[in-house]
Amino acid sequence: MSSIKLNIQNKKGHKLQAFLELPADQKPQYYAIFAHCFTCSSALGAVKNISRSLTSHGFGVVRFDFTGLGRSEGEFAESYFSANVDDLMAVNDYLKAHYQAPSLLVGHSLGGAAVIVAASKLENIKAVATVGAPATVSHVTHLFSHGIEEVNEKGEVEVNIGGRPFKINEEFVEDFGKIDLPEITKNLRKPLLIMHAPFDQIVGIDNAHKLYHGAHHPKSFVSLDDADHLLSNSKDSMYVGNMIGTWVQRYFEQQDNTMLETKGEQLVAHLNLVEDNFTTSIQTKKHNFIADEPASIGGDDFGPSPYDYLSAGLAACTVMTLKMYAQRKKWDLQEVYAYITYSKKHSDDLMLDVDKPTRIDHLQKRLKFVGDLDEQQKAKLKEIASKCPVHRTLISDIIIETEVID
Repeated sequence: MSSIKLNIQNKKGHKLQAFLELPADQKPQYYAIFAHCFTCSSALGAVKNISRSLTSHGFGVVRFDFTGLGRSEGEFAESYFSANVDDLMAVNDYLKAHYQAPSLLVGHSLGGAAVIVAASKLENIKAVATVGAPATVSHVTHLFSHGIEEVNEKGEVEVNIGGRPFKINEEFVEDFGKIDLPEITKNLRKPLLIMHAPFDQIVGIDNAHKLYHGAHHPKSFVSLDDADHLLSNSKDSMYVGNMIGTWVQRYFEQQDNTMLETKGEQLVAHLNLVEDNFTTSIQTKKHNFIADEPASIGGDDFGPSPYDYLSAGLAACTVMTLKMYAQRKKWDLQEVYAYITYSKKHSDDLMLDVDKPTRIDHLQKRLKFVGDLDEQQKAKLKEIASKCPVHRTLISDIIIETEVID
């Protein structure tokens, strides 16, 4: 995932801190905007993980801080709900002017409510996804209810929300009661994905029930099982991002990925060394996926390792080759399994006659056939398995040319 810092100004003239996350090939098919939760910021791990997952599905994703939060300008008292929606509109306008009109809005918690309202105002938004969203905007007022009476007396007071001090005023408090979110959701008439954890202690699951039953189709619900409200477990937020990326494909026309150059590249891999350990975004012409290292060696285990992909390539090529051969021969091969194990083995253990004993890369391929086959047919299939293109590439002399491009 590659990040570009953006300079976005809202209608009050405040600069909003924002980052555009890009797919591995730097050329998104579509754009999305992510709205963070109440009193949070775009630096929250869940925000980054969901954005990263969406880039793996071909999206460019803008994650930004609402007014008065994170590193955006302004005061928190100016970050009432309508102002959040205005900030979303400002980011939307910026993308339209400098890149491409966004098609997807994603919102977490109160940000989920904000994206529903913003989507109702923006024709270019084709789909909306919410995570742990409340069914009413006023739901969050319980977080600062201890200061509401004092606000009415003094006009502005400092309250403690989640262990942090924030200043709120009358406009801030009153604005949360002005929006009829259920009615807006009912009239949205755009594809809506609602994701919620059944045991969310901050925004109860009944909120998802109200939103879902009030919305018109097409609508979808995905349970987040035992995830907490802030998706503090990275696997939960990665799951959310991947689910959204998969869900939205039903409503967006899929395009071929444009590679970095036009010189014949077939695949591109990208690793952000600043934000990621080893999690690598990979793109081919039509597909996106992730590689990673296991936690045992410092990775996050968000995807198969490079050697897993090497083994997978050999296994896939093997079974495809065997299918084509068996069909041509009209043999009763109904299913085939290829089990691949990669390891390093010493030449002595392999009983190899080499000038200098050393450790050698070793791939073990085991085959399982399902069907009415005799021993002679199985022996022939074993022979053919060693002739699949990837197998032959791996045991041949290979030349890898490396160059640095701008």
